[in-house]
Amino acid sequence: MAAERSSASARRARLVGRAFIYGTLVLLALLYLMPLWVMVVTSLKSLDEVYAGSFIGLPRALTLEAWEKAWATACIGTECGGLRPYFVNSILMTVPAVVISTAIGAMNGYILTKWRFRGANLIFGLMLFACFLPFQAVILPMAQVLGRLGLAGTIAGLVFVHSVYGITFTTLFFRNYFVTIPDELTKAAQIDGAGFFRIFFAIMLPAALPIVVVSSIWQFTQIWNDFLFGVSFTSGASSPVTVALNNIVNVTMGRKQYNVDMAAAMIAAVPTLVVYVVAGRYFVRGLTAGAVKG
Repeated sequence: MAAERSSASARRARLVGRAFIYGTLVLLALLYLMPLWVMVVTSLKSLDEVYAGSFIGLPRALTLEAWEKAWATACIGTECGGLRPYFVNSILMTVPAVVISTAIGAMNGYILTKWRFRGANLIFGLMLFACFLPFQAVILPMAQVLGRLGLAGTIAGLVFVHSVYGITFTTLFFRNYFVTIPDELTKAAQIDGAGFFRIFFAIMLPAALPIVVVSSIWQFTQIWNDFLFGVSFTSGASSPVTVALNNIVNVTMGRKQYNVDMAAAMIAAVPTLVVYVVAGRYFVRGLTAGAVKG
């Protein structure tokens, strides 16, 4: 009997412990998601309802008017064309920058691990140091470079900036991944007559698909969400969506249009949310893939 009472007491203690842990997690999740809830429900209300009710309550009459206005007719400065052209600008900026920085980072990681040369560790150390340089430290020299190249104030200039800044991170990712692949694999390929590029494209790159996903998601998120480079190196019609969003929120005529502001913020955030929802599990797998190899 004593043993049974002890076992029942232990089970109750475990249940209480689990209830406390899961209850705490649920509470923290709700607190964390509260801003997102406010954004969504506010964006689905009319402006009159926003001013008449609370921010967290469900809309009495569901409407997409704020989303339509944020996308197509909201005023950004003196132009009232909505976020649509700036959303396209961000796509034109992000996709090439992700591809370029990931491709160069993959090649750098391959060279630094499988075709080592004198000073390779020094070069990698300098690139690693560049990862910790704040954006503010490179604004002035980057502006001078863009001016000399004739890329100032253009989407191509932002592609160049994000590609250069992102190479340090992508090189770090690929170098740490490729170092786990045995050197014997590349040596065997060399004996069979494979050259530098054949080994890279036929052996190393297919084996690096998990870290390609990690690098692409990392770069996409960083570039899409960037505001400082966008506001520093572009203006007007060449601005990315983050700069346009800031202008929508800060330019007010008449009553503050909270519903349009929230809808605009959601539109700007949708691509990164979609990327993480669709590819989030591959991101985690890619981060841990190198740690369990070899």
